[in-house]
Amino acid sequence: MYVLRALARLSRPVYVLLAALTYMLGAGIARYLGTPSKLSVLVLGLVSAVLAQGAMSLLAAVFRRAADPLIEDETLERRRMVRNAALYTSIAMLAAIGFIGFVIQGISALSTSTLLCMGFSLLAIVLYAVPPARALDRGFGELLLAVQLAYLIPSIGFLLQAGSYHRLLNACTAALTLLLASTLVALQFPSYADDLEHKRATLLIRMGWENAVRVHHALVFTAYLLFGISAFLGFSFGLFSSAFLTIPFAVLQVLLLRNIARGARPIWNLLRANAVAIFGLTAYFLTLSFWLR
Repeated sequence: MYVLRALARLSRPVYVLLAALTYMLGAGIARYLGTPSKLSVLVLGLVSAVLAQGAMSLLAAVFRRAADPLIEDETLERRRMVRNAALYTSIAMLAAIGFIGFVIQGISALSTSTLLCMGFSLLAIVLYAVPPARALDRGFGELLLAVQLAYLIPSIGFLLQAGSYHRLLNACTAALTLLLASTLVALQFPSYADDLEHKRATLLIRMGWENAVRVHHALVFTAYLLFGISAFLGFSFGLFSSAFLTIPFAVLQVLLLRNIARGARPIWNLLRANAVAIFGLTAYFLTLSFWLR
């Protein structure tokens, strides 16, 4: 039971839920464009997306630095047990994804675009978590995670239904990728001092907190700007209007980080919750918009 609780925590359930959400967004865009929904492929793809994100998080834990504990108050024996369990579980997840891909191929032949996107997703997982690349320890892991969650997974959801790319998909995923990147930057602020002390090479550490604040604001502004521009590129404004409902959360995030930069006492719990809400609610509103039309 102890190991199961540890695996559940290390799999980063929030990211797994976001993966399911963005996958459904991609499938919703395909449905909106008139592609008949393939229910069996939709469900199998959803399971695959969830497993991929879970494997990504568990592999990141497996190859974590020895100086960084996997769980609080761990002993060497407990660390070994949890690490081995995470390794075997992630391998089983990746094997299940391969099997699911084989099954989907039998149901509906996968296009070249779909296979390439799946390959890039697997590559992102390896580069993110596994040495010697392990971008997570080089300050670029957050960027790969943003690409995986906000671009590759919704693209897979779309391609499994439609078979080929459409500019509407790119209009959504480009803005969402920037928005998620800003979220991941904000989420690193609470642990900035500890990361600096233990010499962890996170994206925030690489940029420095002052530059990171400016980059965060620029990412948020550009993401909403892209949503607005999309309405003038031949798409209905109504498709993207729901994304602007989260602007108050984005404004709050900017104010929170600005106050922290000016020396105000940080409210970390609010910062974390608000950061996740910006991306999560934006993706959720867009998903509803496409599925209900």
